[in-house]
Amino acid sequence: MRLTRLACAVAFGLACHSALAATAYVSNEKDDSISVIDLDSLEVTATLDVGMRPRGLLLSSDNKLLYICASDSDRVQVMDLATRKIIKELPSGADPEQFALHPNDRWLYISNEDDALVTVVDTQSDEVLAQIEVGVEPEGMAVSPDGKWAVNTSETTNMLHWIDTSTQQLVDNTLVDQRPRHVEFEKDGKRLWASAEIGGTVTVLDVDSRQVLKVLNFAIKGVHPDKVQPVGVKLSEDGKYAFVALGPANHVAVVDAKTFETLDYLLVGRRVWHMAFTPDQKRLLTTNGVSGDVSVIDVDTLKVTKSIKVGRYPWGVVVTP
Repeated sequence: MRLTRLACAVAFGLACHSALAATAYVSNEKDDSISVIDLDSLEVTATLDVGMRPRGLLLSSDNKLLYICASDSDRVQVMDLATRKIIKELPSGADPEQFALHPNDRWLYISNEDDALVTVVDTQSDEVLAQIEVGVEPEGMAVSPDGKWAVNTSETTNMLHWIDTSTQQLVDNTLVDQRPRHVEFEKDGKRLWASAEIGGTVTVLDVDSRQVLKVLNFAIKGVHPDKVQPVGVKLSEDGKYAFVALGPANHVAVVDAKTFETLDYLLVGRRVWHMAFTPDQKRLLTTNGVSGDVSVIDVDTLKVTKSIKVGRYPWGVVVTP
């Protein structure tokens, strides 16, 4: 009897561990698929078919739904992660690339690259709430932690566009370096980081004044400056680090988020795009488009510990607890 109870307890513990294992979802731009990575084994456990040219990914606040920018399908798809089935498609506007979810867990702000618009969709009613004219080739999208601001980047106009979410109106523009691709708010919402791919810089702004605080430049020994093209940015929750994906430079820059000093450059796969932390912030995953893999960075040691083969041209990544 004692052995039976012990066996049951062990089995129950293993089942709970499996249920709680963190999972990464990676969009494969050229395969029209999502790779599912078990973050205990660091192996791909499933490949899910989705719409055409999936890029941006994000999660609902309860981690039950995965939103997918199916860019060439002109749709945002919604996947139920319990069943891993697409349960509906939202009217996203043309060529959605990146998006951001308001803290109310309803308003989805979507960049429409071909139409110079930001489309706002209510994810519960599936209603288009607004279409806001912005600059040419909008891409990056972020909503402030307090929900007050939605900020969009326009790649050709070289601007950040500040949208007041209470009115869904564009109220200000900030000129930055060439081809801004991504924006990321700090956890307290006081500062905003914006990458500029062709400019080769990251601009840090004060959110209250919408003024530039710092422009960061990057230089990697042995890498031509033209290849240093910042794209994705991730900020650690403790405020210690900013990680910047440098595209065809094949490195991630590690920046002291307080002093703005670049501490290190970590070699990852080819054409690094975007990144996501594991729930405990101990590891950072990078999507490497050209090499078709995901690099795993140990945040404590700042070392790359693993490369995981996924589909063709991995672009976006999110992680569930």
